[in-house]
Amino acid sequence: MEQNTVLITQARLGSTRLPGKVLKEVDGQTLLQIHLERLNKCLKVDEIIVATTVNSEDEIIYNKALEWGFTAFRGSELNVLDRFYQSLKGKKPDWVVRVTSDCPLLDPELVDAIVNFAQNNSYDYVSNGIVEHFPDGQDVEVFKLSALRKAWKNAKLKSELEHVTPYIRNNSDGKGDDIFSSMNYACQDNYSNIRMTVDESIDFDLIQYLINQLGTDKSWLDYTNYIIQNDLTKINDKIIRNEGFIKSLKNDVNG
Repeated sequence: MEQNTVLITQARLGSTRLPGKVLKEVDGQTLLQIHLERLNKCLKVDEIIVATTVNSEDEIIYNKALEWGFTAFRGSELNVLDRFYQSLKGKKPDWVVRVTSDCPLLDPELVDAIVNFAQNNSYDYVSNGIVEHFPDGQDVEVFKLSALRKAWKNAKLKSELEHVTPYIRNNSDGKGDDIFSSMNYACQDNYSNIRMTVDESIDFDLIQYLINQLGTDKSWLDYTNYIIQNDLTKINDKIIRNEGFIKSLKNDVNG
């Protein structure tokens, strides 16, 4: 039976490290547009929603998403879990895909593979980032709507509200709990030292270089191999992966 799948990408202009990053342009296209046009090639995704904030500066993201033919929603800046859940109002997907718009070269075939894996095995939650062997910037999470609903009703910690899925991960069988079933989508090799996400200006320089050299339609492995073969890993290797989430965890402890 065909299962309905909605992909939600979160986007805002208020990044602390690189403000306005998703609207920075490469060859006349914003990173957000490149991100969305790549994801629009997903065969296992029925609808893409751009979930931005109610902040006045983010009105442009909402308008641009609509202009490009995508669904858009505006919600809480800090309670991203609520923003995600509310963006699905009036929709009843079986599955939800979570990605972030600071990953302009996210691979649609990889997204499809992870959706397919989750659906075929009926896990509540699947990610290729439980074990971080894929490049940073190729992170995909797939979960049942029922799992998102349960998280929305029960999550309390700041990290669980700011990052959407920690409640699901923290209460999964992978962490010794039995509320959710979870599984890592494994990578054959360890590419965790590769960055294709945009957190700082040096990240943008690398993405711009990759696009100028290879275009916007290559696979994650094509970009990865190019970075390795041209010894580009040192450009941004001092940046901490998932730094925003680590900061949220510290806020949990410090109240």
